[in-house]
Amino acid sequence: MNEDRDTETSFGFRTVKTGDKARLVRGVFDSVASKYDLMNDLMSGGVHRIWKAVLTDRLMPRPGEHLLDVAGGTGDVAAGFLNRADTRPGAAGKPPATATLCDINFEMLKAGTTRDDMATLDGRIHRVTGDAQSLPFPDGFADAYTIAFGIRNVTDIDAALRDAYRVLKPGGRFMCLEFSHPITETMQKIYDTYSFNVIPWLGEKVTNDRESYQYLVESIRRFPGQEAFATKIKNAGFSRVKYENLTGGVAAIHSGWRV
Repeated sequence: MNEDRDTETSFGFRTVKTGDKARLVRGVFDSVASKYDLMNDLMSGGVHRIWKAVLTDRLMPRPGEHLLDVAGGTGDVAAGFLNRADTRPGAAGKPPATATLCDINFEMLKAGTTRDDMATLDGRIHRVTGDAQSLPFPDGFADAYTIAFGIRNVTDIDAALRDAYRVLKPGGRFMCLEFSHPITETMQKIYDTYSFNVIPWLGEKVTNDRESYQYLVESIRRFPGQEAFATKIKNAGFSRVKYENLTGGVAAIHSGWRV
């Protein structure tokens, strides 16, 4: 008996067989990969770039470190990590930082190879197709682990967090940037009005795919709140777990340390 076929999970506001979710998510990102970066800019007015810069600031990249960026898509977080490590005071003459970009969706990885900012990073970013729940890397593989706007698409979030712990070296840092829950009722209402009405409409106009962006909006509402997600990270084994709200809780950075 296939247990995944006998259990159910959410796909946006729909209920689907657990074993079907990864395929459905791949379909979403196959559809939007070529316009993914453009849509991020349009949907957020460019604010996602600020959020990712804050993520990099908090991570404090250093020369010689190896980043594993999971659900890394087109690679903007990995590129930011490497560039920040290169410009860190005292970086000159030290081994450069490197990154492994892992995503379940090959089309997203492929789209990232055409980014202008990748030209100077040839040989320092390795791309691998893989599932966050069962990463194709050995224990203690990376100095740092990031996942930005990807963990809510994972079928089993707890399994992904446990594997994040496994692939980090002792002393390694986990950081997750994800859409979260606004901290005031007024902001929640404004956010709901914008996201349910504008984002699917943009998806239809720019990518000719309203349905995929409807799913992405719905998946945010299904994601655990800040405290609940912090508890999941602690349960996976991480220490010194904390979170930082961005833009009033529209997004949040959760972090923890591998001991």
